[in-house]
Amino acid sequence: MHPLRGLSLRQLLTLPYLALVLGLAIVLGLLSYRTGRDAVDELSERLMVETVGRIGRAVHQHLEGSSRVLDIAFPAGETAPGDVAAEGLRERLWLATAVHRALNNYAYYGDERGRFIGLWRDSAESAELRLRPTGDGARTLYRLDGPHAPLGEGRAETKVFEPRERPWYRAAKARGGDTWSPIYIDFRTQELVTTRARTVHDRDGKMLGVVATDVSLRQLSQFVQSLQPSANGVAFVVEPSGDLIATSRGAHLQQDTEGRAQRLNAASADDALLATSYGRVKTLSLEAGHEGETRSTRIDGPDGASVQLAYARLRDDAGLDWIVAVAVPRSDFLHRITSNLYQSVGLALLAALAVIGVGWLSLGVVSRDLRAIAIAARQIGEGHFDTPLHIERHDEIGDLAQSFATMRQKLTTDRLTGLANREATMRRISDHIEQHRRDAEAISFALLFLDVDGFKAVNDRYGHGAGDQVLRELAHRMRQAVREDDQVARWAGDEFVIVLHGVGHIELARRIADQLESRLSEPIDAARDAQVGVSIGVALYPRDGDDVPSLIQQADADMYRRKRG
Repeated sequence: MHPLRGLSLRQLLTLPYLALVLGLAIVLGLLSYRTGRDAVDELSERLMVETVGRIGRAVHQHLEGSSRVLDIAFPAGETAPGDVAAEGLRERLWLATAVHRALNNYAYYGDERGRFIGLWRDSAESAELRLRPTGDGARTLYRLDGPHAPLGEGRAETKVFEPRERPWYRAAKARGGDTWSPIYIDFRTQELVTTRARTVHDRDGKMLGVVATDVSLRQLSQFVQSLQPSANGVAFVVEPSGDLIATSRGAHLQQDTEGRAQRLNAASADDALLATSYGRVKTLSLEAGHEGETRSTRIDGPDGASVQLAYARLRDDAGLDWIVAVAVPRSDFLHRITSNLYQSVGLALLAALAVIGVGWLSLGVVSRDLRAIAIAARQIGEGHFDTPLHIERHDEIGDLAQSFATMRQKLTTDRLTGLANREATMRRISDHIEQHRRDAEAISFALLFLDVDGFKAVNDRYGHGAGDQVLRELAHRMRQAVREDDQVARWAGDEFVIVLHGVGHIELARRIADQLESRLSEPIDAARDAQVGVSIGVALYPRDGDDVPSLIQQADADMYRRKRG
């Protein structure tokens, strides 16, 4: 008997078409899932690569100041004085520790005779001088209120400090130039510290001693901890040996049986994703040999699930060798698409029962929006942060688009002030320069570099909360004081950059800068009786430089000239 013969006429006319509609709904749902999965995979890879790049740039910005500190302490061609207590050397150490005092507030020099001088800046106006002028015995500590202040009565240390036996001295001497010491835990702050050291020679090339500066890694650790790659993802910075430098979740230090802090090795971490990712990225980074290049791949996670991994190996001429990595379970990116699959099948079934054409139309809309997200992700991966994305939906695709917009906003916006951040500003300035190169008739622009005067006093007196309020108020005043098409950005810490479009004369730029200095020096409630103001440097394109670093350097130098004035 034919199986359809037992069906009623209503069933015979309904069931085959219902099966056809159900099959069509399933096909449409699977196509939607595949399209969404591919788009999300591409988007996630771009975002992870960008996150690794952000961490790499943070590492570079964190460490680059140490070389400048050594350059100031011992400029090229400068040899060591016969007396380490000479006022000239003390003045150079004073200037060196003022460059990046938040990170490099200690600069010191030891020589082959065991003599030592070190200057620890604990504030803008005072420091502690540590002297071992004869090469034997303990160091003597003095308080200084300025580089030329006379030495008062000193305080001798109880423990003998022999510079030639210190790891930084031995490492620099063995390398014969710039080097990084092994990372260690500072016994006072319980934070990771590394030291950049450089040998000092006489004019005949004979080594006389070693100059060095300490770099605290606390701020780098805090930056990595602030990152949230995903709900279950992890970002970390690690040495090839596995010793952690920073991680976005969990601790990078642990207590030993005697309660002392010690470094945590990624291979033995309790975080299974961290341990698995480190083991794989160590092998991949050694095999690849592409220092500084960010790469992305998929690996099997600790539970066998697919994990997206992005990584880069950072090296420099002084022996730095770190690995930066971000690992995110692929399900973190696809869970919304998976949920959308089930909803799409149900909705498509109901819609197809009414009119099959609506289903095809819906698929076309979904595909178009996901394609738009993928294109925008690709553009952001290439550095074009202003790529428009016009998707107005209220379903999972809309959530994905909103999440994408939020991520893009975080990539380009300073969280505290709401201004454009450093990366976005550099890209915008580069775009203006490229436009001017294409069109010689294009109007020049001016760049203002602003540094807040008296900001540290606000933090010291009223706390960092008041300091943050001062920065927000100054940012608000800057936006109010410039034109709508001018760009105001937070460069770093208490430094800001303003791009004045269409300003082609240095006199006009300086007049605007003077007006800004007056406007920004008005009292701020959060600072109360503290005196807060700004110093502004000016650079004009193309007069003062034809690329971003040159313009920033010129404006920065001009700002320091005005500050000293």
